[in-house]
Amino acid sequence: MKKVIITTASFLLFGLFVQAQTPTVKAKDWSKIDLTGRAADHLVFQFGTDMWTGTPDSVNTGNGFSRHFNIYFMYDRPFKSDPHYSVAFGAGLGTSNIFFDDRTLVDVKSTANSLPFRKLDSLSSRFSKSKVTTIYVQVPVELRYYTNPEKPSKSWKYAAGLKVGTLLKSYTKSKDYVNGAGNSVYGKSYIEKRTANRFFGATNIELTGRVGYGMISFDMGYQVTGVLRDGFGPVMNKVSAGITISGL
Repeated sequence: MKKVIITTASFLLFGLFVQAQTPTVKAKDWSKIDLTGRAADHLVFQFGTDMWTGTPDSVNTGNGFSRHFNIYFMYDRPFKSDPHYSVAFGAGLGTSNIFFDDRTLVDVKSTANSLPFRKLDSLSSRFSKSKVTTIYVQVPVELRYYTNPEKPSKSWKYAAGLKVGTLLKSYTKSKDYVNGAGNSVYGKSYIEKRTANRFFGATNIELTGRVGYGMISFDMGYQVTGVLRDGFGPVMNKVSAGITISGL
């Protein structure tokens, strides 16, 4: 999956470079083109799947749809010399939810030196569903290319960039505590939530790329910084893929 992300990002960057180097028969005078109808700012919504790479045998994800939901407010600045290109930047929230199988206990409240991922035997009491959620305040930056800069809603769009974030909150959320026989102890609606930021990376840096048409695009991302702080557990990185809905 990591190779797919790197390949996709390279393709996007190569496409932007080729577009920049492609000669035109006659240069268009963009000063005579009215771009006032093009939105300068907009909301960006992203939803898709997440996974951790480099997980050891003790880290068993599954038993749920690991996913992300991100929302950003971004400002778009077209290049005056050629508004096919623009730079966009903004701020918002990025969330990630990684689900684990019912035999894996993730103890974020532990006082150990590294985050415990404890395997439970088949007779242990446990939660039938559990996940780790991280929430980051993020600043996304993108270099964009539009095939039709005058009408973004009818244009193919390519973007490559990065997100820089700081950890706001991390926690585990577990549901339906069952005994060794698999019978619910407190009812299926019972939920336990444990919050602690100590083990997770305080800074998040993610490489991003997306391609699409109109308001919808396919996006991919690779988190360069580790999911956990250095020395606080196995070295793992997050990979994501999903859909972006945006006016630009």
